[in-house]
Amino acid sequence: MKLRTENLIKKYGSRTVVKGVSVEVEKGEIVGLLGPNGAGKTTMFRCILGLLNFEGSILVDGRDTRKEGKWVRENIGYLPQHSAPYDDLSVEDNLKFYAGIKGVKPQRVVETLKDIKLVRFRDRKARALSGGMKQKVALLRTIAFNSSILLLDEPFGSLDAITRSSLHLYLLDIWKKLGLTIIFTTHDIREAIFLSDRIYVLSKKPARITDCIKVNLPRPRK
Repeated sequence: MKLRTENLIKKYGSRTVVKGVSVEVEKGEIVGLLGPNGAGKTTMFRCILGLLNFEGSILVDGRDTRKEGKWVRENIGYLPQHSAPYDDLSVEDNLKFYAGIKGVKPQRVVETLKDIKLVRFRDRKARALSGGMKQKVALLRTIAFNSSILLLDEPFGSLDAITRSSLHLYLLDIWKKLGLTIIFTTHDIREAIFLSDRIYVLSKKPARITDCIKVNLPRPRK
């Protein structure tokens, strides 16, 4: 799916948070939104999902998100910056719960756990997981059960370096297999370069585009 924002503006009263942002993401691209903390990246995602009112327009495959809110939410996977699995459920049941919402067969959960070598953690309660592992399960909920657009809000920020690197590779593998369109936010320049086809650089709040950089490095990248 293709996504485009045109002159996106978000205000809270007299305070402007996002100022005239126009972004275009082609089908199958990975696009990074690179900017400092508090720049308005999360606000942009919330506008795309229809959770906030805004000025300008947001189109997904040519559909106006204001008029197609339900369709948009069904076809976009969103991982908030601070997301965690349900503490009282096991790893497998967390994934099955989300799979049920998305209409995915439970067997897909088992296949996913095998693919990412988490089968041995399938019965472990989420409350017993480390912070990094919780974030990994939350990321997998979003990646495994969506086949169109993924919005990932600093998905690797809370992970240690080794886990972060392994999830970078996992994300790229899933992206390649499923032909996903991915938009992610980060303030890590190295991460943006490693993952992205293009990088939109955002200013401090109010957020506006200061540059768009095409990453011409061949894949797979070192």
